Amino acid sequence: MQLTDLTAGRLLDGYRKGEFSPVEVTEQALERARESRPEVNAFVRLTEEDALARARESQARWRRGEPAGLVDGVPVTVKDILLLRGHPTLRGSTTVSEQGDWDEDAPPVARLREHGAVFLGKTTTPEYGWKGVTDSPLTGVTRNPHDPTRTAGGSSGGSAAAVALGAGPLSLGTDGGGSIRIPAAFCGVFGLKPTYGRVPLYPASAFGTLSHTGPMTRDAADAALLLDVIGTPDPRDWSALPAAPGSFTEALRGGVRGLRVAYSPSLGGQVAVRPAVAAAVRRAVTALAGLGAYVEEADPDFSDPVEAFHTLWFTGAARLTQGFPAHRRQRLDPGLREICAQGARMSALDYLAAVDVRMRLGRRMGLFHERYDLLVTPTVPVTAFEAGREVPAGSAHRRWTGWTPFTYPFNLTQQPAASVPVGLDGEGLPVGMQIVAARHRDDLVLRAAHALYETGLPLTGTVRPAGS
Repeated sequence: MQLTDLTAGRLLDGYRKGEFSPVEVTEQALERARESRPEVNAFVRLTEEDALARARESQARWRRGEPAGLVDGVPVTVKDILLLRGHPTLRGSTTVSEQGDWDEDAPPVARLREHGAVFLGKTTTPEYGWKGVTDSPLTGVTRNPHDPTRTAGGSSGGSAAAVALGAGPLSLGTDGGGSIRIPAAFCGVFGLKPTYGRVPLYPASAFGTLSHTGPMTRDAADAALLLDVIGTPDPRDWSALPAAPGSFTEALRGGVRGLRVAYSPSLGGQVAVRPAVAAAVRRAVTALAGLGAYVEEADPDFSDPVEAFHTLWFTGAARLTQGFPAHRRQRLDPGLREICAQGARMSALDYLAAVDVRMRLGRRMGLFHERYDLLVTPTVPVTAFEAGREVPAGSAHRRWTGWTPFTYPFNLTQQPAASVPVGLDGEGLPVGMQIVAARHRDDLVLRAAHALYETGLPLTGTVRPAGS
């Protein structure tokens, strides 16, 4: 049995029955991570000694029949934007020093620690998580496990690649404009951007209330389990939501029968979607209808809010680097340096005008979800393109937002949105379908995704590193 192929739920069942131990699982997950490092480059660092020590402690608890929590002994990876106690958080940047105490966990990391998770290491990110692909001056290019000549997506590309490789079934990502959903789609894993505030964030993101933290997993059931662990309040985040009214894992049982689903294949013709992507998403939508959902082709009818998003994103980047001296600024990713300069030229009135666009979009989507429980779109209109590029070759766009029009609108509105793998294109590259619900209805997103996994439609297999 390849333990690296198993979901977190299956691992926990195996621990409970004594079929295998957290130490065995951790050793295999670390081996998978080591095998993949030269080719895929998903990790900033592996925390091997700590992982094995925590696995041994977990093993002892399971033998006593006293697991510490919901994910005791499950290997987890953490995007290197989030604090992990005892290890540097460098945010993909050579401008961050490794020196320091590093004595604090981010809120979701703290919850995982309390529940007995085993931390394998920190995963790669573009510098400060600024773009939709994963390469940085610190770690170089992170590649797609399905085809290492292609990008893993970003900015949580290392986390998506780690899950796809079997280097831990659970990972923590962040998403300010698609950064969980984009790499989940490109790498063929499940990724959920929860409602803003559902997972507390500390320190606060430079990109403000656009940025969400959420699960990247093998399937929707694992994401629900992880959200049950990390989706609890933390006093360090003033904008965190109160505890959820029930278990997300329990909510999976509801199915989709009777749910009203709006299927928007191209946001009203605004987005050119590759035929293979469109066909895979349409098949998955047909499957939802076959499970009893009321599916109707309908668009939310909003114009592309990219300029408002750019204003909020670029000014956030400018604020992040505002105090950098010239020599430090010169070490930044050139693209990040460029958007920082653009953001610094924007005024407070520009920012408030973008907030107005955001509020109007939020109102429109609120009314839309009075008619429809769910909105379904492609996650990304393309599949993974050449690694090391911000945009596909031949694109008319300069920035990553040009090829991610389905994702960033729902950061503006703070809605829950997930990417579910629904097939492969003609080159064997994964296709993702996005499921969006009204704010606070993360349960509906997870229910619909879980129903699809139950049909066997999405991709769930582990990708083997070359030579393994």
